[in-house]
Amino acid sequence: MRYLRQLRRANRRQVVYDLLLWIGLCVFIAAMGADPFRDPAGFALVTLPRWCLAAAAVLVGRRWPLAALMLLLPLGPWKFSEGFATVDLTWLLPRRAVKILPLLPTSPFIIWYAYLTGRRATRTAPALVAFCLITLVGVAVVVVMGGDLALWVSMVTAVIGTYLVPYLLGVLRGRLLHQRAQTRLSVEAQARLRERARIARDMHDSLGHDLALIAVRAGGLELAPGLAPAQVKAAGELREAASDATERLRQIIGLLRDDAEAAPLAPLEMPAEESVPDLVRRAAGSGMAITLDLAGGPMPELAAAVVQEGLTNAAKHAPGAEVAVSVSPQHVCVRNGPPRSRPTARRGGLGLTSLRERVRAEGGTLTARALGGGFELAVTLPREGEEDPRGSGGAREPAAPRSEHDRST
Repeated sequence: MRYLRQLRRANRRQVVYDLLLWIGLCVFIAAMGADPFRDPAGFALVTLPRWCLAAAAVLVGRRWPLAALMLLLPLGPWKFSEGFATVDLTWLLPRRAVKILPLLPTSPFIIWYAYLTGRRATRTAPALVAFCLITLVGVAVVVVMGGDLALWVSMVTAVIGTYLVPYLLGVLRGRLLHQRAQTRLSVEAQARLRERARIARDMHDSLGHDLALIAVRAGGLELAPGLAPAQVKAAGELREAASDATERLRQIIGLLRDDAEAAPLAPLEMPAEESVPDLVRRAAGSGMAITLDLAGGPMPELAAAVVQEGLTNAAKHAPGAEVAVSVSPQHVCVRNGPPRSRPTARRGGLGLTSLRERVRAEGGTLTARALGGGFELAVTLPREGEEDPRGSGGAREPAAPRSEHDRST
């Protein structure tokens, strides 16, 4: 029953296609046999059984083309009176009018099933056994017909042209299709990894920044005068909850980025970001002591990302510290002083790593270092149209010593 179910056609189109294929094969088989009007007995004894054989071949050919190829073996190119070409081999053999690649009306159908066998082949052994059997049949036909050297030439070219070459073309086509499918799957996997990396970066840039500001605001409430002990306790619990949420966010970002880091991805498109004044205004509204120095000229595209990362790290690792932000067309710097209370974040994260990648993609340099008890995050970008100094042999800036900021989320 399982094999019968495999013979069922998936849709009406396949049924119509196979029916037309069988009708065409029957027409060509009838052309090879006796005239049904002049020799009905010969037609019934030869052509009708061949029609049944063709029906069986078409029935199994969609699922098992090798089985169809073997069922059509009696209809193979074993008549050597007609061929694709006729050659004179007297220069090599004392033979004239030798048929090269003998052809019969059924040869196109056999070639088609040989091609399908190669295209759908998953193992070589069944096809090898089948070709050995086909060769034995050809040898037997030549021996029965007298074993003349011209017959051997015709038989060999018939086996190669009708069976072997279409099979090898099918194998080649199958491998090309498999390679194309693998390429498509790889592209889809890259797209998924790219999306995961984008989600991880968006979560870090937006949620991480907001959680840091929540912790700053909660820390300010905790130290505010005039609050009842219960309110001070609630503010402290809020600050600790924001810190725990930041840690869970860091773990989630790590899971999202684990696979994406190894993929050779194109630069990601960034969503619309807040402007530098908006970021500074929101941070100041959360209780950070912050100053902003904007130089004249166009602002770098990465300025907002650099300022956001610097403010986030300052809020988490240097609570209560004064923060100075300066932005010029080629330079962005966020510097904070020493913290005035215990930091709210734990070590470990990917914030500066991700930012460093973006700066490197723009041809700039990033410096993150401890400075005067605080921390400085500085980014230098080339002028518009200026060649990347790394590509012109410029010396790379020595890596800054890692600090608690450099391991932040």
